[in-house]
Amino acid sequence: MMTVNELAANIRASNEIVVFTGAGISTESGIPDFRSPGGIWTRYRPVTFQEYMSSEAARVEAWKRRLDGWEQYKNAKPNVGHYFVHSLDAKGKLVGLITQNVDGLHGEAGLPNEKIVELHGSNRKVICLNCNQEFNPDEIIKRLVGDFESPKCGCGGILKSATVSFGQAMPEEAMRRAQEWTEEAKVFIVMGSSLQVQPAASFPVVAKRNGALLAIINREPGPLDEIADFVHHGAIGEFCGQFGEMIADG
Repeated sequence: MMTVNELAANIRASNEIVVFTGAGISTESGIPDFRSPGGIWTRYRPVTFQEYMSSEAARVEAWKRRLDGWEQYKNAKPNVGHYFVHSLDAKGKLVGLITQNVDGLHGEAGLPNEKIVELHGSNRKVICLNCNQEFNPDEIIKRLVGDFESPKCGCGGILKSATVSFGQAMPEEAMRRAQEWTEEAKVFIVMGSSLQVQPAASFPVVAKRNGALLAIINREPGPLDEIADFVHHGAIGEFCGQFGEMIADG
């Protein structure tokens, strides 16, 4: 297992870095992990894409869930971890950022859209499933008062958060770009992911098999720690703050 100084030296030397982030990076911005105790998934039954399309009751349930967490998402700000990823791009080192998160905080931290792949979509947009028109969530959510019906587009189409639901196919273009970036990586850094959700969790394995250095930064031990070249268990922001200073001259 390499030391933090050795990891810093590899990052200073590389312009082919891919970062992969999960919920753990955003919990430090006040966004709860859906799967954690008290998270949204422990309070609401998951609504599948098929149910959402076929059942008004399921759509209302999904929008109630959205209302439950919207203020936290809307008011959340990027943290040191998000700005660390942006700093790698500013130094010309980042091939791209692959994220399982839907909060849009990497973009809020200044990372350009062309450097971001959101595997599970974004909750910063609402889309019409009929005409594909996009809406700001705020303008839709402010309609949802009292005993509301699920919102519809002006064309009559069903509106849905631009996130990937259970039973919904992963976005093909996002998966293709993530695969290409992973195969290109010389350094692959995982930040805040349990690496339990497939197919996303396969990307670090692909990177390692292709000869990339694999670094994992997460609060808890994970299933790929044993194949990683560097592992740090602890707060992501704290690590990134100190580590960013180490590579500042890179």
